[in-house]
Amino acid sequence: MEKGTISRAIQTFRQYDSMMHTRQAMDAGISPRTLYEMRDRGLLTILDRGLFRLADAPPFEQPDLVQVALGIPKGIVCLISALAFHNLTSQITHEVYVALPVAAERPRLSYPPIRLFWLSGEAYSSGIETHELDRVHVRIYAREKSVADCFKFRNKIGMDVAREALRESLRQGCRVDKLLEYARIDRVEKIMRPFLEALL
Repeated sequence: MEKGTISRAIQTFRQYDSMMHTRQAMDAGISPRTLYEMRDRGLLTILDRGLFRLADAPPFEQPDLVQVALGIPKGIVCLISALAFHNLTSQITHEVYVALPVAAERPRLSYPPIRLFWLSGEAYSSGIETHELDRVHVRIYAREKSVADCFKFRNKIGMDVAREALRESLRQGCRVDKLLEYARIDRVEKIMRPFLEALL
């Protein structure tokens, strides 16, 4: 393969922030053969099926969250992973906690390790924020929604995690009415309210 072909492909990748899907690359004039040649030479890394990134691109600042956003389009970062993003927990986890709608297909993501939580209706669709991390749009539940979710899944993550998150959220200035709104959506208002009142 001509050296110029690969050089042009690298320049095209740089115009797309060093990352392209196969379809984008083909539309930009890069053939699949060139992509696989670049991969075999170590010039490209594969982030997910059909998603390539220049090997010499700067490392991601939040690689796990970015990988989840790229690999699980319907996924929303939740619970302990969302708490960690919002600085609401002292917990350290080696998995990314991801919420999916009940009818969604189970994702096939080889990395990072993920822990799935299935939600329906407003419990899934409310409180979603989009944050740009490493030029990738990552969907993460808002602080108040994340706290309410901890009470909803207290049997899976521990009541101590939920209480700490609630305490930190108030310290950060989270709105009590928003906390109660999401607690109602998650059907845990009666459980969360006494803890909330004790902290006010």
